[in-house]
Amino acid sequence: MSRIAKNPIKISKDIQCSFNNGIFSAKGKLGQIEISVNSKFNINIKEDEVKVIPLKETDKDPNWGTTRAIIANTINGVSTGFTKTLELNGTGYRASVTGSKLKLELGYSHDINFEIPKDVKIECPKQNLIKLSSINKEKLGAAAAKIRSFRKPEPFKGKGIKYTDEFIFRKEGKKK
Repeated sequence: MSRIAKNPIKISKDIQCSFNNGIFSAKGKLGQIEISVNSKFNINIKEDEVKVIPLKETDKDPNWGTTRAIIANTINGVSTGFTKTLELNGTGYRASVTGSKLKLELGYSHDINFEIPKDVKIECPKQNLIKLSSINKEKLGAAAAKIRSFRKPEPFKGKGIKYTDEFIFRKEGKKK
């Protein structure tokens, strides 16, 4: 039995939610998101809260909590949004945004041009910082993971792209 799924999701007055034909829609000050909901669940919308209710008693499975979490993230995204910050560590590593591309210089013989997804905003306040923001948590995480995959941090010198809140466990090098 899920403990998370039983909890209602609180919504403020400036967010409008609707549920029709298996599609949940949330509209707030930052934009609008529509997601398809599992057919095992119904969404009950009141003036200040949203609840996920299983259609049958046997549908109280792990998808119940997952569905509730996805809807909570959708509501949170249209009201406040999500951000992630990446940090580049290494000599000569730098990033810059030009138009709809993120240009990364990561010590390779060529520069990497990353096409910025349309739902994600990327800015570089410094050469070694990349700030990503979006209303869709899933696309934000996918974009951040793709950028990080170009040069993952290595454990000996700590060079690479890492999240700012990430800790890289350092290893000791070879001894003679």
